[in-house]
Amino acid sequence: MPLIPEEPQIHEKAQGPRATPASGRTAPTPRPVPGPRPAAPPRPGRPGPVRPAPPAQRATRDTAATPGPSGPAAPAAPEATSAAPQIQLIPATPDGALDAAEEAVDLLLDSGRTPGDVLVITTGELHPWAAHELSFGDAAYWAQHDAGDDVFYTDATVADRAASRAVVVVALNGGPEAAAVTALTAAHCRAGALLIVCGDPQRINSVLGAGV
Repeated sequence: MPLIPEEPQIHEKAQGPRATPASGRTAPTPRPVPGPRPAAPPRPGRPGPVRPAPPAQRATRDTAATPGPSGPAAPAAPEATSAAPQIQLIPATPDGALDAAEEAVDLLLDSGRTPGDVLVITTGELHPWAAHELSFGDAAYWAQHDAGDDVFYTDATVADRAASRAVVVVALNGGPEAAAVTALTAAHCRAGALLIVCGDPQRINSVLGAGV
């Protein structure tokens, strides 16, 4: 059945508690501070400035359960991966698909999704973040994927190496038809709850109907 284009219906959550100024307290006289103020840190989940060296991979925590005196610990509940993810289509041209994907990521993060929940797959030109991180080497690039604490951007040609995440965003920003089939197939298999596809609706329906 053809998909009907729609905007991502991501509900915004309320902001955190605001700091309340103390009452009855006299503020000290401000003094001039020499030098310019430091720049604000980059927003979580978004590409930051050029770094001198790639970050080290985080150590994997030992999650093995220890049997108690009353018997072995109950096994952890399996992740619910059997249900098909919800699919949302964002109409976009090949030149605008990457921008549409970035806007979708912004909405996801603003609505409360953690950066590690999101995987972005491109079919044409690499996302600037992926191109920058790959300049440090393939091992460092995939170490950030394994850390799982940030939005990860990858290409359709290597998307099969990416692990499943709650939300997968696909940007059909060019490339051959085979790249679109590969990206959408990999994304559909790896999206736990939501699959967002940015591109030409007719092409997406054709690929999803034939390749997924």
